[in-house]
Amino acid sequence: MSVPLSVRPVRRGLPAAEVITVFSDGKTFSLPEAAARPVRSRASNGARVAREHLQRAAFKGEAHETHALPLPGRTARTLFIVGTGKALTLDVIRRGVAAAVQHAKAEGLRTVSIIAPFAAVFGSELGRAFAEGALLANYRFTAYSAETAKREKRLALQRVELLVPPQERKAVEEGVQRGTIDASATMLARDLVNEPASRMTPQSLVEEAQKIAKASRGAIELTILDRAQCAERGMGAFLAVAQGSTAEPAFLHVVYRPAPKLPIVALVGKGITFDSGGLSLKPADGMETMKIDMAGAASVLGVFSALPKLKFPIEVHGFIAACENMPSGSAVKPGDIVRTASGKTVEILNTDAEGRLTLADAIAEARKVRPQVILDLATLTGACVVALGEEVTGLFSNDEATAGKVLRAAESAGEYVWRLPLIPEYRSNLKSSVADMKNITGKRWGGAITAALFLKEFIGNTPWAHLDIAGPSYAEKQTHPAIPVGGTGVGVRTVLRYLESLPTR
Repeated sequence: MSVPLSVRPVRRGLPAAEVITVFSDGKTFSLPEAAARPVRSRASNGARVAREHLQRAAFKGEAHETHALPLPGRTARTLFIVGTGKALTLDVIRRGVAAAVQHAKAEGLRTVSIIAPFAAVFGSELGRAFAEGALLANYRFTAYSAETAKREKRLALQRVELLVPPQERKAVEEGVQRGTIDASATMLARDLVNEPASRMTPQSLVEEAQKIAKASRGAIELTILDRAQCAERGMGAFLAVAQGSTAEPAFLHVVYRPAPKLPIVALVGKGITFDSGGLSLKPADGMETMKIDMAGAASVLGVFSALPKLKFPIEVHGFIAACENMPSGSAVKPGDIVRTASGKTVEILNTDAEGRLTLADAIAEARKVRPQVILDLATLTGACVVALGEEVTGLFSNDEATAGKVLRAAESAGEYVWRLPLIPEYRSNLKSSVADMKNITGKRWGGAITAALFLKEFIGNTPWAHLDIAGPSYAEKQTHPAIPVGGTGVGVRTVLRYLESLPTR
């Protein structure tokens, strides 16, 4: 359900909301003293009362720490205090807003006011963080649970407002509009990931892309290649993965071209709508969430849903090789050799290392448009999750400038991304005695690196960044106030900020 967002000028006295959110380092508050009167007792200063209460509650003001202080009065009202740590950042604000929304819903409260700290410092970015925090925290996937849908309707927020100095209102409102676009794109990606694999088939991804193109009113072009057309283009690796399933594969090429002769960026998303492992079958408990193996494709489509609204002066191409990886009598077998669209041959020793095969052909198609840079997003390796945990994206890149821009974009988006190395010596582990390369090393260690090195073989000299989102693409439990259980839409906001940072000529 949507959340009504607004920006209002801050005034004397506390706002008439049920949850009033302020920020504190444990010593000072973003609550103006003139607004603290309802917290007063007859003999005490309101801010001092608040500080004394927080001392008793052992509130230290550390980053992301929160505390709810009930306010006196006839109506249920809460002063919700968010810790800033040593430095107030936009991500602290984003998470603080999200935590306030979560608190309101948990307590059955309908109205939330955020008293903005340092609006003049953050400008429009304050509004952007506010909108992202509120909307992403409010997100729930309710399509198949009547009980969840009923609960969300009952707990629907009536108002979430950001209070700022009057002179900052216009800039902050512009940021709210931008943050709403970012959050909506992220929530679309979440919806796609959360759909069961029986509904989210390769054809379903095609239909979602068609909806995005139709809604763009001509701003987005879409080309769909079927199995025969993919074969004509030599996509032997992609079709090898697809051949075990009765679901027809589809190759999507999405284009946002606002004007001729603009810089070109290619986005590649892994689109395995269900990954059983193929004949190298996954164990049952490793298959339960494998509907999420199209999260990279979902994030790419989320980005494209936002581009016509943002009007970036950049030509953006999206490439998605969509299929299922299933075992059957027609499935690709360990030991088979396939020829990729680039002409290179690959010995397939493990059919559960299928994502890199589909990406190899998608990258080959992406290079045909001669992009200045290629970004791929893929739930590629469990090894990356072992290395970085469930909340961090692994970044690999052959270009320092591209890597730096992606890292800065991720930091701005509040998404954890950590760069990992492309060790040249590990490339020898991909050598095959019967083909140009093999799809696994057969070694236990360094799996995320060797998977990235496999992809690098198809990149050529194009600047490239590979985002391994295997860990943060799906939240099995909630650890972040803006990320409920389920698909996360990771990468959407990072990529949008990356595109925003690029020079236009």
